[in-house]
Amino acid sequence: MLSENMQGSSALSCSSNSISAPVGLCCSQRLTLPFRNQRIGFLENPSSLKIFHFHRNTTLPLLNCTATEEIVEASETEGLFVETGYIYSVHGLQGEVRVKATTDFPELRFSQPGRRWLRQQVTGRDMIQEIELVEGRGHPGQKSWILKFHEINTIEQAQKLVGSALLVKNEDRPILEEGEFYTPDLVGMKVFLKETRELVGTVINVFNSGASDLLHVELLPNQNARPQLEGSASGPLVWVPFVEAIVPNIDLSKREMLITPPKGLLELNIRADERSKKERRQLEWKERKKSQKRLIAAKKILHEMEQDHIFHGFRYGEKNQRSFLANQIVDVNSILLQHALQNKKIPYKRWSFPDFVNALQVNNTLKLSKEFFSKENVEHSSIVSKVQEQGHCLISSGKVAIVLALTETKLLGTSFIPEPAKPHEEIAYLHVKGLLNDSHRLLKMEDRPSVPLIVVCPAESIEYLKQLFMDHDYFSFDSEKVWFLEEEKLPVVSASQEEENKHKILMKSPWEILQRPAGSAGIVTVLSSQNLLEHLHVMGVEYIQVCSGNQEFINGEMLLGFTKSREANAGIQVFRDVGYLEEHFNIVFSIDFARKLTKKIDKLQFEAILKPNQYVQMVEKEWVDVIPSSPSSYEFHSSIYSCLNSCPPSKVCLVDITA
Repeated sequence: MLSENMQGSSALSCSSNSISAPVGLCCSQRLTLPFRNQRIGFLENPSSLKIFHFHRNTTLPLLNCTATEEIVEASETEGLFVETGYIYSVHGLQGEVRVKATTDFPELRFSQPGRRWLRQQVTGRDMIQEIELVEGRGHPGQKSWILKFHEINTIEQAQKLVGSALLVKNEDRPILEEGEFYTPDLVGMKVFLKETRELVGTVINVFNSGASDLLHVELLPNQNARPQLEGSASGPLVWVPFVEAIVPNIDLSKREMLITPPKGLLELNIRADERSKKERRQLEWKERKKSQKRLIAAKKILHEMEQDHIFHGFRYGEKNQRSFLANQIVDVNSILLQHALQNKKIPYKRWSFPDFVNALQVNNTLKLSKEFFSKENVEHSSIVSKVQEQGHCLISSGKVAIVLALTETKLLGTSFIPEPAKPHEEIAYLHVKGLLNDSHRLLKMEDRPSVPLIVVCPAESIEYLKQLFMDHDYFSFDSEKVWFLEEEKLPVVSASQEEENKHKILMKSPWEILQRPAGSAGIVTVLSSQNLLEHLHVMGVEYIQVCSGNQEFINGEMLLGFTKSREANAGIQVFRDVGYLEEHFNIVFSIDFARKLTKKIDKLQFEAILKPNQYVQMVEKEWVDVIPSSPSSYEFHSSIYSCLNSCPPSKVCLVDITA
């Protein structure tokens, strides 16, 4: 099996955080049968398990490279290219670059002149540009290649290519003989027992142990297992020898393989974290290389945004402080920040949610009295009952996922907590427990096992909430269908009168960026970055209910049923007696619209709010505290209601609740 990374594939592919294979199998017998006519090749510099994400945008910025013949967005070329290496440094003074190979065909890819392509990040977007390879030669001492590109003749020009991935057309992959496979073609395959056709797991990696090749298979945790979110708990991992006696059948078109494992292989071969010292070191090294690549890419984006002052902290402090700064830099949502800054430059006309509601079509509005939702009220009209039953059917059949937003304010308690002087954790406990234990207010207990739940909250609350859920048996939700995600934050920037269009990211300390929550619209970007919507889609979810935890009533049966009956993209529930408060929201999106929404982040409308934030800055090589006497910095906020900018009013329905 030969390795070249598929560019833009949604499947798993080899990259730098791959899990090291064990030195020996935990199996009572040695498996040495050859796999006839099958050969596995691997990346010369193995890179990690990785899911590629690309962001679609409407404008294509030009790169500062004279060798470019065409530039397109990476999201428009999914599946068309194969990664063969990455440029990691400049070589000499004549514009040459050094490349680490990620292909089994380095001679073919790097020594033969001709067209190649580069994948580069430009202002946070992955772009593809064509470039002409003039010549290449091996660099044995460094196990790398030295390449020369057309019209790249200076150090400055070559430096702009550092961090880029080198690509070739997928159609140019060498044709393999029968029984030979590329590594990425096996990763992601479903694994079935040949005798019973029982699904046992998925191939997540491939490893060359020397004597034979090993498939790293993630077993299903149970028969009702769901697709795993990246970084979440998963099923046990086993090593399966890639030999004909154990893997007799592979169907590339169906993405399936049949296995006939010896008795006890799948049980005895399960490893806990029993890696040898050498294996742990290898894994740590791969993790460091992956982190370094991410940091280089993030620093390059911030440099393009003229935010180099953020890097000053790397010259001071302890190692853990510098590491913390590196993590902060990598985590900055530069795409969202640039969009918010762009909104700041445009004369701001506040989008009016009440005006939007008034513009909705009458036949897309369902008016109900608040008494309708009382527990005592059981008499409904036949039409309303039908709509509510339709919503309940969606919930009970697992076609609805709930996104519950618990901001810091809501965790600290408002009108629902009568004693605000209580300690933070006790207040949070009372609020969340009161919300989740109330079947009338959120969701009926009997329906919860089938409903995925995503809790979006401040970073400092995640571990506490996880423990709270564990202590209370996940409040009847299925533990494998509960996720905890950190709320979206954006850096606070300066508001300089002298340089109106130049805004510096402010620092809370030399090693910490000053950030604030981006508002409820940040939920959309959080779901996008975690690739969670795709997982929910695979699970059969048809609707996403997004709601704040500070409402008196957020049960979504009626809203879901009405949205379904009107075939709308979005549904909104409002209470007239409390007004249109942006921090109180209960919205339903169809899964298809939500997935499209994540690709239209530029439609979100941000408000720049002037605030007097304290920060630090370097003055003549000294860090000084700045305590402004008046508002001198901008915090960015966007309401989830601005997502409706992407949806015509005819495709939005409203459940209007009056006193």
